[in-house]
Amino acid sequence: MAKKHKSSEGYDKYASLYDQKSDFLNSFEQGAIENLVGDLSGKSLLDAGAGTGRVLDILKNKNMLIKAMSVSAIDISKGMLDVLRSKHPKVAIEQGDAQNMPYKDGTFDIVIAAFVIVHLKSLEKFFDEVWRVLKPNGIFILTNVNQRKPPKLITKTGEEIVIESHYNIPKHVIAGLENSFFKIEANIFRGTEDVWTNQIIKARKS
Repeated sequence: MAKKHKSSEGYDKYASLYDQKSDFLNSFEQGAIENLVGDLSGKSLLDAGAGTGRVLDILKNKNMLIKAMSVSAIDISKGMLDVLRSKHPKVAIEQGDAQNMPYKDGTFDIVIAAFVIVHLKSLEKFFDEVWRVLKPNGIFILTNVNQRKPPKLITKTGEEIVIESHYNIPKHVIAGLENSFFKIEANIFRGTEDVWTNQIIKARKS
């Protein structure tokens, strides 16, 4: 029977294998994130819940990352960040909770959070924290994967684990963002609104 783990423990155990699933995970977005990010020239970017840097990999491969003024990443898993650091040595990395980030108010132009809110019990604290660290008029891009049950993962040692997750109804995510004073600029579904696999949202700090 698979043992359930919190994000920090579970992803530490699975970090060395995570990038093997990159193509599969990218298929949930199909280019939406990089399209919503747009031109990074002179911008400060934060990847919140960055994991191994999958989103940064995408932006780098599209020659988008090099234009940014600064790139930062935060994640709760040291193991995932160790992988990220090996691929993106110039990124400013912090290990910590994305719901309580060690950044000053109004630090970033853009915050990205892909496959993050599925691991959060409460969205309000995270959304308020993203609003805090964004500059006025800053952009928040996030994804909401349709995951009612966490998948079983096999670690490098053969241990079967699941990582604690929470299902988020799309309209509740939108309402939560609006309650945290974000203005919704894009609400994209992969699949359909009736049978959806991923919700990708672009919101602006208002």
